[in-house]
Amino acid sequence: MYKKFSESFPSISEKRSRIRLCLDVLRVISRGVEKPTNIMYKSNLSWVTLREILMLLAEEGLIKCEVAGKRKRYKITKKGLDTLRYFRKIEELLILTP
Repeated sequence: MYKKFSESFPSISEKRSRIRLCLDVLRVISRGVEKPTNIMYKSNLSWVTLREILMLLAEEGLIKCEVAGKRKRYKITKKGLDTLRYFRKIEELLILTP
C-alpha cells in the first residue's frame, strides 16, 4: 500500500531532469547568488551543463545577464520568479495530495 521510505525519494545516482536542473538554477539565482561559478557550485552542476542552462533561461527571459568588464552576473526576472512560484505550487499540491 505505502512505498518504502527509500522508494519515496530518488537515489543519489538518479539523474535530474532538464526541468529540475533549470529550476535548481533559478532557485539559486533567486537567493541572490549571481556569479556563474557560485551558481555552478550551489546547483551542483558541471560548467558545461551550467552554461547550457544559463543560455536557455536567458533566451526564455527567466534570467538576465549583466556584464561589467569581463564579469558576468545573473539576476532572476519577474517571469523567472513567477515560474518558480508556479512550480512550487505544483510541488505542494503533489506532496500534500494523498
